[in-house]
Amino acid sequence: MSKGLLMVLMTGIVIAGLVFAAGCESDAGTGALLGTAAGAGVGAIVGNQSGHAAGGALIGGAVGGGTGYLLGNEGDKKKEKAEVQSLRSEQNTVTVWITNSNGSQVPVRLTKSGPNFIGPRGEIYSSMPTEEQLKKLYGM
Repeated sequence: MSKGLLMVLMTGIVIAGLVFAAGCESDAGTGALLGTAAGAGVGAIVGNQSGHAAGGALIGGAVGGGTGYLLGNEGDKKKEKAEVQSLRSEQNTVTVWITNSNGSQVPVRLTKSGPNFIGPRGEIYSSMPTEEQLKKLYGM
């Protein structure tokens, strides 16, 4: 196979991999596609130098795809963990709106911690504070 034809083939593989990667729903899928495309390209180049471009492309594609999947899967795990932590944080947060003397409202975000509520300034309430309690610190 000529070097020019090989370069066109490799370029097509990489472009096809990028196009398909845009439609993947997970980092693992995207990583596998991009790794396969890049590995096949590199494998074809290395294999061409020894006269085995097709075999090199297959081996490179397999190694690249597996590596890309593993790396992408780790990214998926990190995203999932961050989403779970965000949901937990939202479930432990309460916003109380304080109405000021001029009619404006101020949000006061409280975080539930065990039986207590913690205010934005670090103050601790043993139960859900009333608007009057919060107005002393956050109202006008």
